[in-house]
Amino acid sequence: MAHEDHDVIYDLLAARGVSRRDFLKYCGSLAAMLGLSQAFVPEIARAINQGAKLQPAVWLNGGACTGCTESMAQADSPDVATVVLEILSIDFMETLSMAQGQDALDAAEAVFEKEGEYILIYEGSVMKGFDGNSLRIGGKTGLEELDHAAPGAAAIVAVGSCAVDGGFVMAAPNPADATGVQMYLDEKGISTPVVNLPTCPVNPEWVVAIVVDVLLLGSLESGAILDKLDRFGRPKYIFGQTIHDNCPRRGHFENGNFVSEFGSEEEALGYCLYKVGCKGPQTYTNCPIVRWNRRASWCVEAGAPCIGCGSLDWVDVGAPFLNRHRDLPLPNVGNTQPGVIAGVVAGVAAAGLVAHGLGMKATGRMDGGAPYEEMKEHDRKRMKKGGGK
Repeated sequence: MAHEDHDVIYDLLAARGVSRRDFLKYCGSLAAMLGLSQAFVPEIARAINQGAKLQPAVWLNGGACTGCTESMAQADSPDVATVVLEILSIDFMETLSMAQGQDALDAAEAVFEKEGEYILIYEGSVMKGFDGNSLRIGGKTGLEELDHAAPGAAAIVAVGSCAVDGGFVMAAPNPADATGVQMYLDEKGISTPVVNLPTCPVNPEWVVAIVVDVLLLGSLESGAILDKLDRFGRPKYIFGQTIHDNCPRRGHFENGNFVSEFGSEEEALGYCLYKVGCKGPQTYTNCPIVRWNRRASWCVEAGAPCIGCGSLDWVDVGAPFLNRHRDLPLPNVGNTQPGVIAGVVAGVAAAGLVAHGLGMKATGRMDGGAPYEEMKEHDRKRMKKGGGK
């Protein structure tokens, strides 16, 4: 890298205790996540260094617990991702900026005036209940804020499950009428491209990868970003394989070694958690590869089954989380457990048998009062023709 590149980024990295080697290693992991060869590492490093000169980013919050903000902040010991996000010029982050009051809102408004020049990062569900008054921000409803910010954005990154499909906030009975960003924009006819990053909370590595891909490597301007998304608007390079595909416990699954009860010897041996509710086989994310908390660990490695937060509608469909069965959505019924359905079907079948028995009794066929055929009509005709006994 040229010397002028060094002045901007490496001094900041050094002030945070991040070495040049750590930074380039991080750029290499980004390249791998984006499906690029290691030859792109210098280009990614250069793009990140120039990031502050490109489009600013604004982070808005809908109905959420701010878990994604917490995941991104990592205030205990800033890592490369934290430094990179600072360089990428997030001009307004709602949760962290609110102490500045009106000045913070004015700063966001200044960004919104630059139509097509900023990226909008949205955390939390879109709260439509009570005409949008279930969430108010700075004297406006959350809907008004999103309606104002979304049309002028170059792209929207929906971070966390709540922003993607409503998440926990949308769970039945959903009194706030919560929904996801893409769903809401479709209703409003707003065509700004949306990149969905589910999980609860979002992984900061993914946010960096998307910002680098969309803003710095030019995939938005070329339209290439749309080809990288699956039918749910998720990046294929992050959500293209199931957790089960890359799970370190998969060998135990193949060998039939399962944990059936927490606190058991099987759990201590690190056996597969499928029987205690792990949703890894049906959940598409690269959590086992990228992991969490500066790549220290992730849910299954920490001993917890995957609860499927990378899937859509995962709260209602996946609950109860420590249970193998999933809820099945039925028209006019809602989400129902397979065991309940089986019980209802069995009850209906039993009732049918009882009704049949009562009918047989009423006609006298159970106490010898009704005559039975000695043989079927076709057999009788066959006998008359000498076809056998």
